[in-house]
Amino acid sequence: MPQQFNIDRLTASLLQPAEIALGQANDAAVAAVLMSTDEGTSALLIRRGEHPQDPWSGHMAFPGGRKEARDESLLITAQRETYEEVGLDLSQHATLLGALSPVPAIAGGERAGFSITPFVFLLHTEQPLVLDSSEVHEALWAALDPLCRGVGRTQHVYAHKGAQRELPAFDIEGRVVWGLTFHMLLGLLRLGSGQIFDFNK
Repeated sequence: MPQQFNIDRLTASLLQPAEIALGQANDAAVAAVLMSTDEGTSALLIRRGEHPQDPWSGHMAFPGGRKEARDESLLITAQRETYEEVGLDLSQHATLLGALSPVPAIAGGERAGFSITPFVFLLHTEQPLVLDSSEVHEALWAALDPLCRGVGRTQHVYAHKGAQRELPAFDIEGRVVWGLTFHMLLGLLRLGSGQIFDFNK
């Protein structure tokens, strides 16, 4: 029987600050911001703005982006980008739980030449979000317990080099989460629930 998402179980399995690399100049970081209430734990997702030059244009994602020269670490990158995109000051209103392992960035079915580190934060209390409309079209809180129970599992049809592939995905309130964000979210669910998810069923 699927277990519920558990913050303590998740935290015990995350990388801790001493294990997290500073990152290369062109690497990126995202913030998986969690909020825990009596109803369970939710994760903050955004829908990226539409930009012709952005390979992830319009995708569902965690707040985040590329490291800038002024960023002393990828953790700073995740905090800065989250503040710029949704107006959430993680240094003031959240606790860093740790990080997932970096994942290689994929764009257009090919490796993009940099990695993305997902940092996991627990929000102390719900905060108002102020979206940068040029970067973010919308934001929503995705309940994690239903995802652990298999709710919202779907397939995303992806066309690449003349062929179509069906990729595992989540349908969250009508928004399809696939690709890099799907794999990051699935990593959170695995660590937080202790489950092995089989999308072939």
